[in-house]
Amino acid sequence: MFFHFHPYRPYINNNTKTLIVGTLPPPRFCEKNFKKSDVDFCYGSKDNLLWPALDKIFNLNLDYNNSINAIKQRKDFLNKHYIGICDIVESCNREKIDASDLGMRNIKLRDIIGYIKNSPNIDKIIFTGKNSKNGPEYFFRKVIKELNLQITPIENDNIRVHKLLLNSRVIKLYSLTSPSNAANRSIGATAMYKKLKLDNPKYTTFDYRVKEYTYAFTN
Repeated sequence: MFFHFHPYRPYINNNTKTLIVGTLPPPRFCEKNFKKSDVDFCYGSKDNLLWPALDKIFNLNLDYNNSINAIKQRKDFLNKHYIGICDIVESCNREKIDASDLGMRNIKLRDIIGYIKNSPNIDKIIFTGKNSKNGPEYFFRKVIKELNLQITPIENDNIRVHKLLLNSRVIKLYSLTSPSNAANRSIGATAMYKKLKLDNPKYTTFDYRVKEYTYAFTN
């Protein structure tokens, strides 16, 4: 049984307004066994599309390598836009060494609500995965249910948005398609993607993510 722990502490400061919430980076990040284009930071896997999407949206011209400068670029962006990262899973066990959310066992969650309460400026949470089992929104909903908190949907034609009332604070919750390539099949099955692909045969699943992520991060 492989012990899979989160190698990065939450990246939050007093100015954080938007919080990105995922689960865990690939197991190789625990062992610092990086691939050539990995970045030693949150969502730094060469196979994860969060940073490439943000790179395109904000014209960041990021480096994709295991360098101090690549880490600095990402931290500078987060600080400039008051964005923090606090993945919701602290650790788990795995029988198979991969990054599948469904493969997690004996899951230990972080005190995500505690972090939010201690960061009074947070008014937006962006989940890097929707409400599928063992995804970040799935665990978040489980936590708020145990705390007798409720979220309510906000009518929206772009992506799923909810709001959470926490001690008189209204926090908007945005549900994104996972930045993992494993989500490409589900994207391809959506009516919206099929329509956009029909209109433009060069349209890709990455373009679809950029459209979603643009709305969540700039709205």
